[in-house]
Amino acid sequence: MQKELRDNFNKNFSQEKYTAYLAEVEAIQPGSLDFRNAETPLFIPKDFTKKMLEACEDIIDVIVAPNFTELTERSIPKDVRVNGEEGHAEMIVFDFGICNDGKGGYEPQLIEMQGFPTLYAFQAFHSELTAKYANLPSTHSSYLNGYNKESYIQLLKDIIIGNHIMDEVILLEIFPEKQKTRIDFYATKKILGIETVCITELKADKKILYYENKNGEKQIVKRIYNRLIFDDLQQQGGLEAIVDLTKEYDVEWVPHPNWFYRISKFTLPFIDNDYVPDTFFLNEIAQPVNLEEYVLKPLFSFAGMGVVIDVTQADIEKITDPENWILQRKVDYAAVIKTMDEPAKAEIRLFYFWKPEWKRPIAVHNLARLSKGKMIGTRYNKDKTWVGGTIAFFEQ
Repeated sequence: MQKELRDNFNKNFSQEKYTAYLAEVEAIQPGSLDFRNAETPLFIPKDFTKKMLEACEDIIDVIVAPNFTELTERSIPKDVRVNGEEGHAEMIVFDFGICNDGKGGYEPQLIEMQGFPTLYAFQAFHSELTAKYANLPSTHSSYLNGYNKESYIQLLKDIIIGNHIMDEVILLEIFPEKQKTRIDFYATKKILGIETVCITELKADKKILYYENKNGEKQIVKRIYNRLIFDDLQQQGGLEAIVDLTKEYDVEWVPHPNWFYRISKFTLPFIDNDYVPDTFFLNEIAQPVNLEEYVLKPLFSFAGMGVVIDVTQADIEKITDPENWILQRKVDYAAVIKTMDEPAKAEIRLFYFWKPEWKRPIAVHNLARLSKGKMIGTRYNKDKTWVGGTIAFFEQ
């Protein structure tokens, strides 16, 4: 987006440099990079960053309001409601598309938000490697609000491990070795020292959770860094014997699983900001709308499944539970990132962290994704280059 930096990067790009850079990224944990790493980072000017951060503050106003829990009670499906929800969501991410503003410029538009972790540990390594690869000037950083790699890693330790012994904290997933994001699990181990445990290995003794460690010893779990998405879990077969995590246990969650639903697509209809597309619960639309201007999304879905881009009245009429669907106004992604062939579209995911003593969450870091397809995501970008996961560097 910043012409001089973009032109310099593209002029100095070579396949040899990219191959060497990619080898360094893959070396974080050989054989575990299971998503495409884009050829270029993003260079974001101050005014665009300011717009994203201001939009996030308006959203956070809703999240910190006294009635937020009551407002979002219906967001949690009854069969996945987990006991022990206290405090607030320690981790929140906001996804913004870089969009045309209709005036010849660009603006952010919120695509989605999650009270759930993302590739936090991986990005600490990835952003450092990408900055070196891009010969990043000192005027830019992937971090926000004065954070750097060292203070960011300390923040992750403070939030994920807290005041617990490292051995009593685990990263929880379902079949972690098969997850496309597994490189982050290895990066988390490098940074925090905590083990990744599959839910099939977790056991319960009354209210105590434990697993058998590599030495064959019973290891009690006091705190769970939760990477388990219940929507994903419900799609798996043959898991009838796993521990029922909806019951009450002597364990702390970070973040608690209920926040995955409270801070999600469900929250969008309650937000009023120029950079948040108009969003309505399907059952609450008081008057007809031009369906061509909207995307239809299920509230409860995994990895973007079930989204209808070109909505018809027939699509609406097929829905039997309209209270569990939203209509979200389409955004006009800008093909703004100049590449060696067609320009790419982009999304930026801002990382917000919320320590117990903080009144509000704070923006700290990010990841970004490039696309040349109809949507952001691997299935829409097959056989394309200059697409995939990357990092945004913000003008300071």
